[in-house]
Amino acid sequence: MKLFAGVEGKARIAGLFTLGAMAARVLGDAVARAALVVPGNGRETARNIGDYPWLYRAGEAADVAMLCAMIVATALLYALFAPVARNLARVAAMISLIGIATLAASGVMTMAPLVLLDGAPHPGIGLAEVHSLVQLSLDLREAVQGVGRILIGLYLLLIGLLAFRSGRLPRVIGLGLALGGFIQMVVRSVALIAPDLAHAMVIQADILALIAEAAFALALLISRRPPHFPAESAADS
Repeated sequence: MKLFAGVEGKARIAGLFTLGAMAARVLGDAVARAALVVPGNGRETARNIGDYPWLYRAGEAADVAMLCAMIVATALLYALFAPVARNLARVAAMISLIGIATLAASGVMTMAPLVLLDGAPHPGIGLAEVHSLVQLSLDLREAVQGVGRILIGLYLLLIGLLAFRSGRLPRVIGLGLALGGFIQMVVRSVALIAPDLAHAMVIQADILALIAEAAFALALLISRRPPHFPAESAADS
């Protein structure tokens, strides 16, 4: 199809998958888990998950969809920006894949509450211990997610620089994406060292990065290759 052919086609599909990954993340975090997880209260969280396991599983499914969409977007953005600076694009793609793998690893902790609650109490593990383990697994998930988001923030910074340098998007879009990724990376890094200090800033940093990424994805959907932008070569197709 002409709509998805060549450089413009890769840009549009990358924009679609980036928006899809963002939508899946919002569905998993801001809808499914936000409705069930009570921060710091394993007992209430366990009760909510036990009452609405389908909603919790929907959040898990959204996480898988997000990761798959991120992988596709990473591959397409590499193909799109490799003509601008191949080595930098390659490093960015590698960082993205490591970040995605880290986020995927946090899914093990995400699934733990359902395993713990299935058939609870277990021999030698009372309900109070199950509730504590549910809270512990979710806390571990947040810690691993933080590491993954540091890597994704670095990826957004590099992709923003590539977009800025390419000239195929408005430079403010690339600059905004780089800034959003940088802020997310810094705040998430501080949160590892001083969680109490950075806790209130993590959500704001993530929202800022999300807005910058959304603007970038929308710009990809409506972008046109400028005359000076390298065309797709036969080796890259």
